[in-house]
Amino acid sequence: MASTSSPAPSASRGRRTWAIRYFPNGDRPETADHVSLYLVLKDPVADHFMVKVGFSFIDEVEKQTPSYVRTIAASKFLADGSWGRKEFVRREDLERSGRLRDDCFTVRCDMVVAVEIRTEATSSFVMVPPTDWPQHFGDLLLVGQGADVWFLVGGEAFTAHRCVLAARSPVFSAQLFGRRDERRHGHRRNFKRHTNWVANTEISPATEDCIRIDDMMPQVLKSSLHFIYMDSLPETEGQDDEGVTMAQHLLEAADRYDMQRLKLLCEDRLCHHIDVSTVASTLALAEQHRCKGLRREHYQKAPKSPKTLYVVMATDGFQHLVKSCPSALFDLMSKLAAR
Repeated sequence: MASTSSPAPSASRGRRTWAIRYFPNGDRPETADHVSLYLVLKDPVADHFMVKVGFSFIDEVEKQTPSYVRTIAASKFLADGSWGRKEFVRREDLERSGRLRDDCFTVRCDMVVAVEIRTEATSSFVMVPPTDWPQHFGDLLLVGQGADVWFLVGGEAFTAHRCVLAARSPVFSAQLFGRRDERRHGHRRNFKRHTNWVANTEISPATEDCIRIDDMMPQVLKSSLHFIYMDSLPETEGQDDEGVTMAQHLLEAADRYDMQRLKLLCEDRLCHHIDVSTVASTLALAEQHRCKGLRREHYQKAPKSPKTLYVVMATDGFQHLVKSCPSALFDLMSKLAAR
């Protein structure tokens, strides 16, 4: 097994020296068909400190945003300590992905170094509470004070605030304030991608203050507004089969209104609820809405036996996959045949 190490630039926090250790044939016998990657701390330290680390291919921009990196669990680093991915990518998948150019590929490493908080420098009589803006914005949504736009969905009405909607969604910004505002915020390329979605979200001819959505359930909009105002999902979402279905609908809404953080939250929840009853329908969803992480998770958890595959083929989701995403079905069958 060959391995190489390449030095990384000094981190901005703490001025530490890091290296990325690369194992093209895996770092252990059981991962010999994978590429392994590890981040290594090269400097001596008196004690450990916590770091959030994420590896991604250079084109996986959704995994390189600060909001995504902050969701990664922190790891403890000591001198010469390391953290990484023993199965970063299967070599066969890498060769088929088109990312190899002249036998080279580019990987990005994003990291957040936790800074120690020293309480001795602060007054023991002053305690600064955590941020409470989600609570205040949640109250604003609940009370509806100053609301200047309302939604009509499935016969139910919901009030909201134009500025909040526009700040959280470039699609709402373009819809409510026009394309000039949308271009100024740098979302022109995203607007074209969502044109067909917006066609189903109409400003009522009776008043410009009403947005009528004909193809969405009221609970989906309610949960979407909860996220827009509070930057989180309702606590009940994603806990059972009904929660998984809601996460699927919310992912569609997130893609529809170009809310990338909400989309990634839904992807993450769905990745933890893949079984024979949902694998086909969620794979179709991942293909239709360009969810790379969710798609790869499905291929990793694809049925490994003919018996399980027959169970999947009997689900309604499989029939939907056949009709809507034949290319994804072909890829899935090819991977199963290669095992």
